[in-house]
Amino acid sequence: MLDVEVAFALPDRQRIISLSVPQGTTARQAVTMAGLEAAFPELPPATFGQADLGIFGKRLGDPETVRLRHGDRVEVYRPLQIDPKAARSERAGREKR
Repeated sequence: MLDVEVAFALPDRQRIISLSVPQGTTARQAVTMAGLEAAFPELPPATFGQADLGIFGKRLGDPETVRLRHGDRVEVYRPLQIDPKAARSERAGREKR
């Protein structure tokens, strides 16, 4: 068994769930096992099933095939509300006024 964590955060709260998973568990499987839907009932369940995932801040290209190692922290990323380039451009426009 491997000890891992699954983390998800909203602007006002976060949840880190510790799990013991069998060797060979993928990042996506760990997110499913964590049951984040119960901790965040206001979000649609697809939020967790389709979200981008990372391990310790490094985005995973294919979370369905990345096998976890002991001590990994799987992070569930929320979609961006606004494109970072658009936000930067908007801030620059406000500062010029």
